[in-house]
Amino acid sequence: MGEALKRRIKQTVDFANPAQEAMLNLIVAADYVCSRLEQICAEFGITRPQYNVLRILRGVHPAGHARAEIAARLLASAPDVTRLVDRLQAQGLVERDRVEEDRRLSIARITRKGLRLLDEMQPHISKEHERFSRRVSRHDCLELSRICETIYGG
Repeated sequence: MGEALKRRIKQTVDFANPAQEAMLNLIVAADYVCSRLEQICAEFGITRPQYNVLRILRGVHPAGHARAEIAARLLASAPDVTRLVDRLQAQGLVERDRVEEDRRLSIARITRKGLRLLDEMQPHISKEHERFSRRVSRHDCLELSRICETIYGG
């Protein structure tokens, strides 16, 4: 094990221990998957975090979410959800409304344009999922999910 990783990071010596090797493999694999998804998003003029926000808002459409709720649901933490939503709003993919009871609170909702964009992107995202499942068996996917949840879960 570890030969592909050694080649990837141009390392000739063995890893200090299996945990080090596993962590480095996880980082490299996550970067690989994220880069592929980022390329798809870039083709459609958005970033991967913006795609994540659109997916979150599609999940509650036609309702929406406040910024804090979007932040809590993101796959990867983002330092400035407000800026993510601002950029999506500037592109007409999201709209925001103030809450009557508390004018400081705004609710972001996905627009028809945002829904259409996700529909256009879906075949490309699905292709990436298929590519992943051709490389990683169903059994290994389940095991990988179990391992990942062990790492970040409570």
